[in-house]
Amino acid sequence: MGRQRPATCRAPALSGEGQGQQYWSHHGGQAECEQRRTEIATAEVDSAIASGYLLAIHLRGCGWVQDVVLAMLAKEPAHGYELRGRMRDALGPLGEAMNAGQIYVTLTRLTKAGLVTSERVEGLPDRPDRRVHALTPAGQQRVGAWLTEVSWPKPDLTEFHLKLVAAAAARLADPVALVDAQRREVLRRLRDAQRAALDRSMDPVAGLLLEGVVLRLRADLEWLEACERIWTARDRTGRKAGA
Repeated sequence: MGRQRPATCRAPALSGEGQGQQYWSHHGGQAECEQRRTEIATAEVDSAIASGYLLAIHLRGCGWVQDVVLAMLAKEPAHGYELRGRMRDALGPLGEAMNAGQIYVTLTRLTKAGLVTSERVEGLPDRPDRRVHALTPAGQQRVGAWLTEVSWPKPDLTEFHLKLVAAAAARLADPVALVDAQRREVLRRLRDAQRAALDRSMDPVAGLLLEGVVLRLRADLEWLEACERIWTARDRTGRKAGA
């Protein structure tokens, strides 16, 4: 006769999350159950990054990709593959799944718009000839306007992050100053939203949207404070290295 299972294992199967809870509770207890859930969730996130899903969320239909490419060209003329490498580095794990063709499509559109010029240069023995892209005066003006844009929430997190990276790389502006300007705009919007929330005549259902706006703006402020800390520390490190 085989070994009998514990009585708890003979409980009827449950569906959904309850089934998972029952299964893991039979295999090591609640602590192991929670640890396993975390491992599964982490694996799912890693898989999503690898498949490009998260990058698609950030880049799908984003017109600001053109502004990022222009700002990266403000540092110096570059090949398309160089621009792609810079953006991948700036995006971190999200950049690993970046579509290589998106940069070239963007460069073609910028060239047609008169914001970028390109010329073919002689390639290395192991590489074909490649085009080097550079900003036109109109492209330089657009970069300047983009850097000073502070309307919120127009720049989402990815756009603003890449703005700081591009501004620092090409020495177009002080990233900390850009963060400060953006924070002032978010604070203004937060005060307006909080003032409107004091209206007791507002319908509670309509007030849910306003509450969401307030919570989003508070979270944005916390993120901007984190940006300021990192860029301030990097600036100090750079000054020490150059001293």
